[in-house]
Amino acid sequence: MTAGDTDLKTAAVPKAPRVRREVHHIGLVAALVLLALVGVVTEPDNFATSGNVAGILALAATIGVITVGMTFVIIGGGIDLSVGALMALASVWATTLATQSYGPVVMVVCALLVGTGAGLVNGLLIAYGRLVPFIATLAMLVAARGLAQRMSDRKTQLVRPENDAIEALSTTKVLGLPLVVFIFAAVAAAGWVLLNRTTFGRRTFAVGGNPEAARLAGIDVRRHTLMSYALSGLCCGVAAIIIMARTTTGSSTHGDLYELDAIAAVIIGGTLLTGGRGTLAGSILGVLVFTLITNLFILNGLQTSDQLIAKGAIIVVAVLLQRRGLRAPT
Repeated sequence: MTAGDTDLKTAAVPKAPRVRREVHHIGLVAALVLLALVGVVTEPDNFATSGNVAGILALAATIGVITVGMTFVIIGGGIDLSVGALMALASVWATTLATQSYGPVVMVVCALLVGTGAGLVNGLLIAYGRLVPFIATLAMLVAARGLAQRMSDRKTQLVRPENDAIEALSTTKVLGLPLVVFIFAAVAAAGWVLLNRTTFGRRTFAVGGNPEAARLAGIDVRRHTLMSYALSGLCCGVAAIIIMARTTTGSSTHGDLYELDAIAAVIIGGTLLTGGRGTLAGSILGVLVFTLITNLFILNGLQTSDQLIAKGAIIVVAVLLQRRGLRAPT
């Protein structure tokens, strides 16, 4: 451990930001309770059923895993627009006939390697190629979608019956919940420990808060940026496994606009778009808020366009509250 790491570990966290973070989390929990009450009132026969609750959590699992990686990237001062496309590419690559012929274990490893590899490319372009994160990940979004379409010939690839272990991740239930929910919980728990209890997490906050100060403190900023994007890609690989389990398919259309959902969840969770401050718990709560909104709109037969308008309004309000919080005296 370097002297800079010791300074980062022993530095006191300002009381005011910590209090604001806790208040923000309470606000998100209150929003979840309010949305749940709306569901009970408007759809009493459908909302509060065990099947619907399991469905909400299963839906949250895919975007939630991606959001874990996105949280690290944004706290570190970056952005990743390619996450949805990387998930699609990983799902397509893992469901090609050549890959499926080796069985479900190889499919899982393939998805993880494709996601991580693409994340490494993002990190190399940004950290060592000095490309702006927005441009680098936008280029990856387009390229990954194109490669997924080319590999699948724009067709949906089905998971073969002999690889039913993939589907079992979604159909097998423990305590009434599908296994994909527990995968999401495990990824979220591992991410929380990595962010809050390790040197990597402290360096992420330092790099996002002030890259030059982090460099002077002995942190290899470029290598850390590379690792952050690789982590985001790995999460996309895990999400690809979950989407394959839920749909039993690999498709170039998987993950459409997931990057926007992930970024939105991170923002309303309290993470600053400028980096240096944020919480994984807030991001997970943000995922649950958006998933619950989606479920309520579906149950009440409302149009998708109205759902998108509501999400957009929530994002604007969250950013405005962030700016107000930054201007407030600490």
